[in-house]
Amino acid sequence: MTVPRIKPQPFFADKNRAFWNLQSVGWAGAFLLRGSSTIANGQPLSSLVPVLISTVTGYSVTLLIAVMFRFLVKKRPIVTWGVSIVTVVAAAGLVAFIDAWVFSTQNRGSETAGLQLFLGAFYLSMTLLGAWSALYYAINFYLTVEEQADQLLLLENQAANAQLAMLRYQLNPHFLFNTLNSISTLVLLKQTDRANAMLSRLSSFLRYTLINEPTAQVTIEQEIETLKLYLEIEKMRFEERLRPSFIIDPAVAQARLPSLLLQPLVENAIKYAVTPKEEGAEIAVSAQPAGDNVRIVVSDSGPGLNESGIRPHIPMSEGTGIGLPNIRDRLIQAFGERQRFETRSTPGGFSVIIEIPLNMDETSKVAA
Repeated sequence: MTVPRIKPQPFFADKNRAFWNLQSVGWAGAFLLRGSSTIANGQPLSSLVPVLISTVTGYSVTLLIAVMFRFLVKKRPIVTWGVSIVTVVAAAGLVAFIDAWVFSTQNRGSETAGLQLFLGAFYLSMTLLGAWSALYYAINFYLTVEEQADQLLLLENQAANAQLAMLRYQLNPHFLFNTLNSISTLVLLKQTDRANAMLSRLSSFLRYTLINEPTAQVTIEQEIETLKLYLEIEKMRFEERLRPSFIIDPAVAQARLPSLLLQPLVENAIKYAVTPKEEGAEIAVSAQPAGDNVRIVVSDSGPGLNESGIRPHIPMSEGTGIGLPNIRDRLIQAFGERQRFETRSTPGGFSVIIEIPLNMDETSKVAA
């Protein structure tokens, strides 16, 4: 049993907490730096009092600046930068005045002139508050870029999911109409048992298609079970003319693929191989490992493609023209370049070969 790891939260996941952490650590570091410099210059411990008061003043003033900057950051650049500079200069003047007053109060016998003392404190305050403001806007710019990137990624994912959903909903509905017509015919012939059986299987199949998310992935085992349910419905229409078979290697049974990916391929095989031939046809579905991939093959024993590249015996007007392109688009959306889609045609059959990454079901990984 694998113990789940707790994923660490990004530092800026909670912006408010990140601000207070940086604010506290930053000013604490400034106090330690200035305090250690004061002690290193041979000053008495009492000289740390002005440094502490200056740090507390800077801490408090930058909180007021942060409120102002939050308001300014949404304004036009010329307003933001102009008012920000004025705010920093005014705040530095206030901090310098307090620093000079504290120093002169503690050192009444000092010969340092008041203006000279103020200018020295103003230079130091301007440096600290300027660096604080630059860091504030730099972090804000970084977070804005990150938010825009996240929004763009979200929009791209939503667009991809919408396209996947659209491709899923393009599944050929002919079998539904044919099944309903067959049920109607059985009811008219008073074959109620067969009609009820077909209706029950149709209900189960439609329930599966509605419950599963259009963008969800299922295991090959689940996909095959759904195919068998679909084929049971069709077999009641075609009886012995429809001869399906499945060869699924247990090693890939839990590999994942987009839901209802194979149903249109089997439906095409029924349309082009079983329907035109009086004796029907065989439809084979196989899934085997292929290195780091899984190879899925859907083949039939019907006619292959003719010289025009289409199936014979079926008028072009009867096809929707979305089957194979739909499957190819869904594979690209789901796996990008890590997939392969190929069709092969011979006089004695037609096959579709799909290779996708061997992504195993998460539950089977944990059990292993």
